[in-house]
Amino acid sequence: MPRILSIDYGQKRTGIAVTDEMQIIASGLTTIPTHTLIDFLKDYFAKEKVEAVLIGEPKQMNGQPSESASVINGFAKHFSNIFPDMKVIRVDERFTSKMAFQTMIDSGLSKKQRQNKGLIDEISATILLQDYLSAKK
Repeated sequence: MPRILSIDYGQKRTGIAVTDEMQIIASGLTTIPTHTLIDFLKDYFAKEKVEAVLIGEPKQMNGQPSESASVINGFAKHFSNIFPDMKVIRVDERFTSKMAFQTMIDSGLSKKQRQNKGLIDEISATILLQDYLSAKK
């Protein structure tokens, strides 16, 4: 069974998470500099079967698009142009960064470790993906 990949897109860094082959568990894969994202994905898709890609949809509390929505929507469009056969699923990413930070606290990471913004991005992508898997059941 192919995997599902999740992208927590940012202007500087992008967190990436992926399911296992049975699409049961989401795991953080990596955080990479955003300017290398397309090359990373081309390489990853060549090695692994991926059925769909989740891309976060940033929204404000009232459901309206947030400030970063235009940047992420631009990336989603660019992604679809480069990978036209890949299914793209947009998911609400409200609270994922806060949940990621709380996860780091709950898991006992030191204050210095919690300052690793790349880790927050990777955990955010994992939360997006796990929430999607849970809702799909």
